[in-house]
Amino acid sequence: MNLLYKSTRNSEKTVTASEAILKGLADDGGLFVPESIPKLDVTMDELKGMSYQETAYAVMKQFFTDFTEEELRHCINSAYDSKFDTEVIAPLVKVGDTYHLELFHGATIAFKDMALSILPHLLITSAKKNEVKNEIVILTATSGDTGKAALAGFADVPGTRIIVFYPKGGVSRIQELQMVTQKGENTAVVAIHGNFDHAQSGVKAIFEDKELAKELADAGYQFSSANSINIGRLVPQVVYYVYAYAKLLENEEIKAGEEINVTVPTGNFGNILAAYYAKQMGVPIAKLICASNENKVLFDFFKTGVYDRNREFILTSSPSMDILISSNLERLIYTIAGQDAEKNAELMRQLKEEGVYEITEEMRGQLGDFIGGFATEEETKETIRKTYEKTGYVMDTHTAVAAYVCAQYRDDSQDEKKCLVASTASPYKFIHSVMTAINEKYADQDEFELIDELSALSATKVPNAIEEIRNSQIRHTRECDADKMKDIVKEILNV
Repeated sequence: MNLLYKSTRNSEKTVTASEAILKGLADDGGLFVPESIPKLDVTMDELKGMSYQETAYAVMKQFFTDFTEEELRHCINSAYDSKFDTEVIAPLVKVGDTYHLELFHGATIAFKDMALSILPHLLITSAKKNEVKNEIVILTATSGDTGKAALAGFADVPGTRIIVFYPKGGVSRIQELQMVTQKGENTAVVAIHGNFDHAQSGVKAIFEDKELAKELADAGYQFSSANSINIGRLVPQVVYYVYAYAKLLENEEIKAGEEINVTVPTGNFGNILAAYYAKQMGVPIAKLICASNENKVLFDFFKTGVYDRNREFILTSSPSMDILISSNLERLIYTIAGQDAEKNAELMRQLKEEGVYEITEEMRGQLGDFIGGFATEEETKETIRKTYEKTGYVMDTHTAVAAYVCAQYRDDSQDEKKCLVASTASPYKFIHSVMTAINEKYADQDEFELIDELSALSATKVPNAIEEIRNSQIRHTRECDADKMKDIVKEILNV
């Protein structure tokens, strides 16, 4: 069966998987979604014996139906290799009474590696399939992690250029250094004066600029995206939820068919949407618990049915979730609107023009799988400290938000199902916040002084990604105002 994709804002036109990956964003500003979510064609019993790479093939072949087996296996094997510091790629660790799915063992020590290791290969394969002669320019906004993971994935990949925008002062020092020291002749990094939402809106506006697209095409370039708006980013994330369930089964932590709950720290809504897709594919997931930090726009949405970004933007210790416009939520809205592209487009227009929209009661009725929760800065710190004192396990700030919300949900609901927590970043990435949470005595110490301290404390090896930036030179120093992003892109590409 050939699975086709359509835009969340126009159901008329369909494209193949490779075309959707190449474009990133639909011409009408919508996001590409599959016409239907495919079911797994292997049993959990078969899956539990599979490696990560084999699981990835079992999931992705259902979505990317215009790729040959050889093409898809090549992409998968090129992505999930020695770039990861563990053979299993995504280890499951039992922490107290929950299971942490560690998604941070890739080149940049954050979950974005899980998808951004494979996206360049999917893109290059898609370009060949569609006989694209232009150079592909990857344009990405980042709240900290996507940027570095995309840069690492695309550095020196022939036929591509990559430009990353991040909010100046809105990412951790380690995150910033990971980006500004990035090598690769085809890479560019720009700090914008504004927050992540400004960067994300700026990138979307560039994508929607038809005149600019023509100018670039004349110069031999075309845009694509590495953000989670690209379906080539989202589908690889479905894999690790399927894999985690199969491993829980293999380890005899759950019985066949037993439902689990999944808690995901989320800002842009892509990571939890992937868990929702895994559920639709047939993985026995009961509740999808959406964990927010103090920027709790998603928590309020699940509670009230009103999405309202008109509020104060708060800088927290979990910066990858400091987001008020969760762009991937649009895919869920489209689904619960009965795949009504007009209805969805109208809600997105309201969001853009008024900063707020409200879904109908009927749509709210379809959100029963989702539970929203949030953690304050104090609760996040306390979770890191208490977990370390009880178990010796050290988690980062984003994972701590999820762990707190998961525990809170259990207490409130008395739901005793086993819970999987998506552990999205290494504690080394947010080292100052993590170490200060464990003990205030670290508050005055420099991030780099704390690296060896954390290594001793957690009995873990300092990740290669951290060793690399200790003495790398800064290569990217560009900055611009949020309304000058288009000019900077033209300057970088000499257009």
